[in-house]
Amino acid sequence: MTKRYAIILAAGQGTRMKSKLYKVLHPILGRPMIQHVIGNLKSLQLNKQITIVGFGADKVMDEVGDQSEFVVQEEQLGTAHAVQQAESLLKDQQGTTIVVCGDTPLITTETFEKLFAYHEERNAKATILTTEVQDPTGYGRVIRNEHKEVERIVEHKDANDKELLVNEVNTGTYCFDNQTLFAALQEVSNDNAQGEYYLPDVIEILQKRADKVEAFLTTDSDETAGINDRVALANAEETMKRRINASHMRNGVTLMDPSNTYIGPDVTIEPDVIIYPGSIISGQTTIKSDSVIGPHTEITDCTIGELTVVKQSVVKDSEIGNRVTIGPFAHIRPESLIGNDVKVGNFVEVKKSTFGNKSKASHLSYIGDAKLGENVNVGCGTITVNYDGKNKHLTTIEDDAFIGCNSNLVAPVTIEKGAYVAAGSTITKDVPEEALSIARARQTNKEGYAAKIKNRK
Repeated sequence: MTKRYAIILAAGQGTRMKSKLYKVLHPILGRPMIQHVIGNLKSLQLNKQITIVGFGADKVMDEVGDQSEFVVQEEQLGTAHAVQQAESLLKDQQGTTIVVCGDTPLITTETFEKLFAYHEERNAKATILTTEVQDPTGYGRVIRNEHKEVERIVEHKDANDKELLVNEVNTGTYCFDNQTLFAALQEVSNDNAQGEYYLPDVIEILQKRADKVEAFLTTDSDETAGINDRVALANAEETMKRRINASHMRNGVTLMDPSNTYIGPDVTIEPDVIIYPGSIISGQTTIKSDSVIGPHTEITDCTIGELTVVKQSVVKDSEIGNRVTIGPFAHIRPESLIGNDVKVGNFVEVKKSTFGNKSKASHLSYIGDAKLGENVNVGCGTITVNYDGKNKHLTTIEDDAFIGCNSNLVAPVTIEKGAYVAAGSTITKDVPEEALSIARARQTNKEGYAAKIKNRK
């Protein structure tokens, strides 16, 4: 099998983004665009992958990690110069090298695979990935002869009137015979208006040698779009959103309003889930069958069980069981574990806590750094007082306990199995099993006192 290599061009600063953030780190549906490129190349069984970095190199390398080798382009002298930086790692290797721009996150794995196959089947020395666009302004035109063979690439500024009418354009992605590529790069000149070394010039060099040059036309022009500014970034996000949403719907997920539903690329959703508008589902999230999400719900890095309802709520970095009801207006903060048949209701905040099966906190409570057993009832307005100003402490509420409304449980404290806490109590000591704890001042009624106050006024 032919060996395969990839060079990802990611050295440009991206000044048109008008941002402190390096261009290829700008996210699309929560994932940096360069990660989309790397992810789409991953299944191609590459023997080596090299990312060319420049300005902001450390941040890009931190993001990509061990998914790629790196070479730093100290000066940005053009795309051919960028590819040439990989020479020491690749020039003696036999096989096929794909060159991809780090700001083209929409090119799919299927298109990359088709490009490789087309190139290798035709035994070409170079194959250009091309597409047809309605408005080719600014693009290099792919000029073919009467036999439909690639003759040359003409940059927009150098094209004549006839060539300007051509709608087939160069996308900036190529496959090359690896050794042929690095030999041709030695001949690329910077004798042009910008004084840069351009990768498309390699095509002309190969043509003069009578080497075989092919072009693979992809019919989806959206996927080959490069991202140079915030408008293009927003367009790419919309394209990817449509693509991902369509995939989930084909797999049996109901999206009530796909245009207002945002699902990240790493999300897994089982069939018969219903998602209402305004929902944002991101990170490594899994939602199991027959659950209902939304409207206006944010879920990040969570597992959501079967037959669970999460509406108008925020859930992050937590595990939610089966047949759970969350919301409206609940907030499940990271490191929470919610068991089966649990209710977390209106305006309840849960942080780093565990709810056992069939437990519930139905309204207006804060449960932080707590461990609740099974079948616990937490009354309205209950607070686990977990922070002493320096450290966080654990509240433990055992099975079948009942916490009355408007109670403060001052941690560290344990409410043992089957115990009751009277409404309005501030609990500072452990409550024994099956006990009733009342921790409030005795009520005193002063007859006629209200009238005296009114008379004073």
